[in-house]
Amino acid sequence: MNMIFLTFVFPLIGFLLLSFSRGRWSENLSALIGVGSIGLSAIVAAYVIWQFNVAPPEGGHYTLVLWQWMSVEGFKPNFALYVDGLSITMLGVVVGVGFLIHLFASWYMRGEAGYSRFFSYTNLFIASMLFLVLGDNLLFLYFGWEGVGLCSYLLIGFYYSNRNNGNAALKAFIVTRIGDVFMAIGLFILFQQVGTLNIQELLVLAPQKFQVGDFWITLATLMLLGGAVGKSAQLPLQTWLADAMAGPTPVSALIHAATMVTAGVYLIARTHGLFTLAPDILHLVGIVGGVTLVLAGFAALVQTDIKRILAYSTMSQIGYMFLALGVGAWDAAIFHLMTHAFFKALLFLASGAVIVACHHEQNIFKMGGLWKKLPLAYASFIVGGAALAALPLVTAGFYSKDEILWEAFASGNQNLLYAGLVGAFMTSLYTFRLIFITFHGEAKTEAHAGHGISHWLPLSVLIILSTFVGAMITPPLHGVLPQSVGHAGGEAQHSLEIASGAIAIAGILLAALLFLGKRRFVTAVANSGIGRFLSAWWFAAWGFDWIYDKLFVKPYLAISHILRKDPLDQTIGLIPRAAKAGHTALSRSETGQLRWYAASMAAGAVLVIGAIVVVAV
Repeated sequence: MNMIFLTFVFPLIGFLLLSFSRGRWSENLSALIGVGSIGLSAIVAAYVIWQFNVAPPEGGHYTLVLWQWMSVEGFKPNFALYVDGLSITMLGVVVGVGFLIHLFASWYMRGEAGYSRFFSYTNLFIASMLFLVLGDNLLFLYFGWEGVGLCSYLLIGFYYSNRNNGNAALKAFIVTRIGDVFMAIGLFILFQQVGTLNIQELLVLAPQKFQVGDFWITLATLMLLGGAVGKSAQLPLQTWLADAMAGPTPVSALIHAATMVTAGVYLIARTHGLFTLAPDILHLVGIVGGVTLVLAGFAALVQTDIKRILAYSTMSQIGYMFLALGVGAWDAAIFHLMTHAFFKALLFLASGAVIVACHHEQNIFKMGGLWKKLPLAYASFIVGGAALAALPLVTAGFYSKDEILWEAFASGNQNLLYAGLVGAFMTSLYTFRLIFITFHGEAKTEAHAGHGISHWLPLSVLIILSTFVGAMITPPLHGVLPQSVGHAGGEAQHSLEIASGAIAIAGILLAALLFLGKRRFVTAVANSGIGRFLSAWWFAAWGFDWIYDKLFVKPYLAISHILRKDPLDQTIGLIPRAAKAGHTALSRSETGQLRWYAASMAAGAVLVIGAIVVVAV
């Protein structure tokens, strides 16, 4: 288990080698280093996971101290790795799914400018995420947290010659930085109040320091929640995620499945003991997730870009994880995080195959009839879409999502349960809308299927993991996270399983009714007054970008435009300018004419006498 540090050393070596190559190496060599480094990391991770399960460490956890990071007035954080069931689960997701994405990217990015630069960024991305999930203290975690933010900026703006891509990268960077500021404040509060940022020490000392609902623990967890919603694209900091689709498709798969957007879920789960001391904030976590998953579902229903549909689906599925955390279903949240990584990576990689086959077209209404030409991509979408829609019994998504819905019911949070059921219906509807429009109907473009092991192997593995096989992989979370309130079995749970399964099937059937064939009814509704209004509103993701633009962006730009002219310096500059103007006026008054001097003296005398009279009165 001492080898676990190699899981991030190999990606760092790959990053350094590819960075110093400056694009001089061939694509084959760049792919060998970029994919191989993650492959070696995955091998080490597999060995560590096997060792953890076969010979668990004493107490169920293990800490590997590499060195002391710093020592500042009693603050001595270690550069240390913490291994338990939660970090092992995240390790498997990050490097396992990450390796498959890298392998697919070696095919997808072939022929693109900046091939080695792409893999250098993605290697650093994986290393940063491993810092985040393996760090034993919140400062180390925050180091990785900022690292994934930087890498997301670099990768979203990978095609930097297009100004829109640069704007999308900048938007993601700024919005997530807002959340990061909140998180940093939370860390300051925790250290000031408890005196440590070591996660396990915090979980032990916080209950001794705070009573349930105390002001400082409530404020600290609220700040941590602010950081989580920024990274995981939840309300109100969700606006960056859809625009992040400007990056290459494998980047989208990395962000959505293996790295960045899961970071907020991990943060809350890792610091669960703090949130249980702030029940109002924990309940707020569930509300944020419930509202986000519903709003994102409606937004996905009217999108035309294949990647943006999947982006809103990610926003919605992360909402389910937040909902689970909010009702205390810690295990269910991490279980859904894992299964979601499988089927969302599958869907994004399959969408990449479709985009390449359709000459980089991303509008689903310009596709159609692709199921015969792209059989592997079609199978990937059917299986991945069924898992996303939580089709009963046969998909991994059903088991994890059903557990979340049951825990919401068992905890008595009926409103969150209803939000989850509405989201389940919307998910199946917009997912199969995407599939039916893209793969069925009249063909609108010539498509050519991809070839090569780096194309079909990742898709094939993820297809298997997106079925019930993926649900058989149980995260080893016993003793790591608190037990949830719900208990398996019982007529109520079986009834809920039947209801949620029926809702998913109903959504699929409605999608078939509406989007297979001529789609006359859908066209008529979309062209009606209310249809155009709702479509525009949902297409704009409920107008959050417009609201933020009016409330924050435009005022900020106006103020920055004013400050660019340095108004303070200009105000101070009025004094010498006024003195100069007075001097010029006095100089011009020296005309040398006796009559002018006499008149000036008389006028001055009148003013003096007038002033004396006014004062005397």
